[in-house]
Amino acid sequence: MTRSHSPRVEAAVWSLATAFGYFVLAAVSLHATKGADNIAAVWPPSGYMLALLLLMPAHARLASLVGMAAASVAANMLGGSSLALSAAFTVANGCEACTALWLIRRREAGELSFMVPRSFANFCVAALSASALSASIATALVGAALGGRSLDFFLSWLTTVALGILIVTPPIVTLARLIGSKALEHAPARMKGEAVLILTATAAVTAAAFSQAHFPSTFLPCIAVVAAAYRLGPFGAATAMLIVTIITSLLTGQGMGPVAAIEADRTTRVLFLQFYLLAMLFTTLPLAALLVAQRRLARRLEQSNRSLLQAEAAALVGHWRVDLVRWTIEWSDQTYRIHGLAPGTPVDVEYSMEQYLPEDREIAQGILREAVKTGQPFEYQGRLRRADGEVRHVKSHGLIETGRGGKPVGIFGTLQDVTETVENARILEAARNAAERVANTDMMTGLPNRRHTLAFLEKAMVGARDHGAPLAVAIFDIDHFKRINDEFGHAVGDEVIRRVARRAKASLRDEDMVGRFGGEEFVCVLQRSSAQAAELVAERLRKAIEADDSSDDLPPATVSIGLAVYDGELDAEELLHRADQALYTAKREGRNRLRLAA
Repeated sequence: MTRSHSPRVEAAVWSLATAFGYFVLAAVSLHATKGADNIAAVWPPSGYMLALLLLMPAHARLASLVGMAAASVAANMLGGSSLALSAAFTVANGCEACTALWLIRRREAGELSFMVPRSFANFCVAALSASALSASIATALVGAALGGRSLDFFLSWLTTVALGILIVTPPIVTLARLIGSKALEHAPARMKGEAVLILTATAAVTAAAFSQAHFPSTFLPCIAVVAAAYRLGPFGAATAMLIVTIITSLLTGQGMGPVAAIEADRTTRVLFLQFYLLAMLFTTLPLAALLVAQRRLARRLEQSNRSLLQAEAAALVGHWRVDLVRWTIEWSDQTYRIHGLAPGTPVDVEYSMEQYLPEDREIAQGILREAVKTGQPFEYQGRLRRADGEVRHVKSHGLIETGRGGKPVGIFGTLQDVTETVENARILEAARNAAERVANTDMMTGLPNRRHTLAFLEKAMVGARDHGAPLAVAIFDIDHFKRINDEFGHAVGDEVIRRVARRAKASLRDEDMVGRFGGEEFVCVLQRSSAQAAELVAERLRKAIEADDSSDDLPPATVSIGLAVYDGELDAEELLHRADQALYTAKREGRNRLRLAA
């Protein structure tokens, strides 16, 4: 009920609805199906009262309990009970409703849901506990009049009230919430038609089974209620159960059906009917709740699988599993796509490994064998040849599944296509190397520049210092280079520098390096060279540069060279300084010559 009026008006409306419904249900129940001591076989007003208490706002409950009390006293007196006995029954029923509500609110943080098995179990506990309390109160209040029959009265009250709550409350609460959420308005017409058909069939089957006693057909209503639970969920199960209860109670009360034909006293027949209804109730309602939970779980699982497949396709990641007991393999759809196969194509363990290139296959097999042996997670990367012949780079990692006793029973792994990553890394490495070459190369001559030459010399000095290998450094520059620039121009001067660089590089050994320090100055790093060997190499370089070559129109050029042999210097600057001093000596003595530092 939506709150569109003041609290007092709303409380009055709920009180009237409670009083009217309770009176009608109580009067009909007492008239149609009476057991021993005027106790009905099923007491629907208890379920009706609890349903309203669960649905109504808290401020309307007190007024509704007053309305219920008035309706209860009136109905019981109309059924033939005295005022005192009617008041006693009313007190017991009122306590039972309040107790059930309190227990439900205490055990359920939110709304009570009959679609959740745990919530339904809490509802059953509350209903049975409240019924037991109600039965105890009623037995205590009318005990003097019962004499030795108080136990029969207690059991009869307990089962009657419990059935009323368990059977009537769920359909009322569920229907009210469906109406409030407008779920019925949005339900497809086909679904509504199916619900009406199933519930009508339930009524017809129940009426047919309990209108005669010749054929044992009490199982037919059970089938109908189970069908309602399966197709319509908790609401269908609760409504079908209510229909079965109404029809069986009415027909049995009229002396019809298999229960009325039992050769026993009236109390025994009533208890058998109650047992029949309770058995059906505790079979169908939990079944309906479990079916709802299963369907929700199936939907979540389906959504999770769909999301997993979409994530795998977007990330180019698949998964696979090898059963080590049956020696079979399972692939996800994306794993098939990575291999260039249609999903579902039959594959085996051998095929999955044969697709790797031979050298990568051996590595992968070794890693997997070691993982199975140790039980540790694994990771490997390799190249596989797809069904269309294309080679792809893939990466796999996973873990070992173990069974009882820690014995490995399976291998689970993921497979990722990393071809683009590998290609991007290769391109990036090539770009980095190109950038490094540019950063380390003199653009005019193509020789190592000053920074690279110094770094190479520092590394060579570390080797000479650690291993005692001989090392020498030669510094040379072009004699009278300013005169060449002035007489022939800077363009010709640049060409002369290039020719000197080419001849210097050609005259050195593979392990040696020549770099341009700047302008017309060059440095040679002569590795594993003693003083005598270094002089021979440096002299060969000087003569190569001096040699006349008529193949070009460039002016001749000579160089002066200063040579220094490594003698334990602490840094490159100190060694270069000694070579530079030797170069100055060569220039002072006339140029185009080699001088060795002292």
